[in-house]
Amino acid sequence: MRVVSLVPSLTEAVAATAPGLLAGVTDWCTHPAGLDRRGAVRIGGTKNPDVPAITALRPDLVIANEEENRAPDLDALRAAGLDVLVTEVRTLPQALDELDRLLTGALGLPRPRWLDEAERAWAGLPRPAAPLRAVVPVWRRPWMVLGRDTFAGDLLARLGVENVYAGHAERYPRVDPADPAAAGCDLVVLPDEPYAFTREDGPEAFPGRPAALVSGRHLTWYGPSLAEAPRVLAAELAAAR
Repeated sequence: MRVVSLVPSLTEAVAATAPGLLAGVTDWCTHPAGLDRRGAVRIGGTKNPDVPAITALRPDLVIANEEENRAPDLDALRAAGLDVLVTEVRTLPQALDELDRLLTGALGLPRPRWLDEAERAWAGLPRPAAPLRAVVPVWRRPWMVLGRDTFAGDLLARLGVENVYAGHAERYPRVDPADPAAAGCDLVVLPDEPYAFTREDGPEAFPGRPAALVSGRHLTWYGPSLAEAPRVLAAELAAAR
């Protein structure tokens, strides 16, 4: 089969399981290294894929995500006669199920060992102590944070971190760092993607609050990184306490 992936985490999942399948990937697909050397063609971004270039690759399947990719682009690919599989991932169990559906169902591959390792890694977590209340920015200018019903929020909850905006009506609301909910939190969690927060860029907006700088790949990607995500994220969160 020839596969075009419009989702960086799904690119890594396919590459780790059957790398020869990838015919095209986005400009944001950074893992694993060497995708270009393996023959994968860059077909634009997740929000602005080059539909004619994808069509020219004649893939058997295009894999996408309902949050990361735009419906008009997916409709255009379908109109061009391509088969498009769209994943929906809002929780860890949903991510594991969708990965299995893609790899063993749509692609007909044996279930990869890393997927079993990821399931065991999260199932074996100790029961969290009293949760820390945290605000989790994902963008700046304007400030945007995790709201309701997000995959990253579900992972953090399993690690003992309660998102103060989990009950917000929006999934990624715009907020002011001075908002009482944000100002009254115990912790600020700052991932390095999609916005690249650093020690010098982000924590200063939440004075007096400890800041945990965490790996965005381990917090927001659903793929092989899930196997080590509990250990990596727990260490990064502990370092800020």
